[in-house]
Amino acid sequence: MVVKQLSVFVENKLGRLTEITSALSENQIDIRALSIADTTSFGILRLIVNDPDRAEKTLREAGFTVSQTEVLAVGIQDVPGGLAKAMKVLSSAEIPVEYMYAFISRDIKSAYVILRVENNKQAAEILAANGLSLLSTEQVYGV
Repeated sequence: MVVKQLSVFVENKLGRLTEITSALSENQIDIRALSIADTTSFGILRLIVNDPDRAEKTLREAGFTVSQTEVLAVGIQDVPGGLAKAMKVLSSAEIPVEYMYAFISRDIKSAYVILRVENNKQAAEILAANGLSLLSTEQVYGV
């Protein structure tokens, strides 16, 4: 299932992550998953939160550059080879993964993976047809 991800441009300087997380906290926005990729001078913080529209507004009002992207949330078995199965399904269908990150669910038998692909609909259909579960927004935001 498609979920909304926030991407925040972050200057690589002391206190910027504190400002972001504090702004979200003060507005009762809960972070469900995150990933950060950085260079020497800046980073891109990717967030899955329980209320992406309100989080985007909050961060913009705090002066941050923010965008929303639709990504796929996939539930995979938390066993050796669980992620490999999903990757094989996508590569067999010639669907490249631009980036991904994972987080653990409350269900001890599964993990969640956030995938960024070019065509969410096609990837979702292929994953589901191969027995992989796609998560609803309620499942992801309610983790």
